[in-house]
Amino acid sequence: MKREALGALGESVAAQYLEAKGFLIRECNYRVLEGEIDIIAEEVGTLVFVEVKTRRSIKFGLPEEAITRKKRARLIKAALNYLEERQYHDVNWRFDLIAIECHPNGEVSRIEHVEDIIQAESGEFF
Repeated sequence: MKREALGALGESVAAQYLEAKGFLIRECNYRVLEGEIDIIAEEVGTLVFVEVKTRRSIKFGLPEEAITRKKRARLIKAALNYLEERQYHDVNWRFDLIAIECHPNGEVSRIEHVEDIIQAESGEFF
């Protein structure tokens, strides 16, 4: 399975997972010059920017470990762009991560949802 197909599979699995948990999916693959947000969802009045990381193996680390300082900065810029574009000035929002591991045939072996991965006050991850 090629990287693009694996990413698309992961995003589809993540969207289904979030919907099953009661999230409303607002948008997928929001792209701006500053970066991309895989899924934008809503959970009980909170806008949730979701980063999806999918891996076939953990040879190069867990999916959760793939979010670098540069990636965090790009996520924040893209989210701020989205909020400004839609004039959401007084809305609760956060960043979540969905980590997915798959077997080589595409079967999901693990899915983990980590809420609030970027602390606004410190800009720190987890």
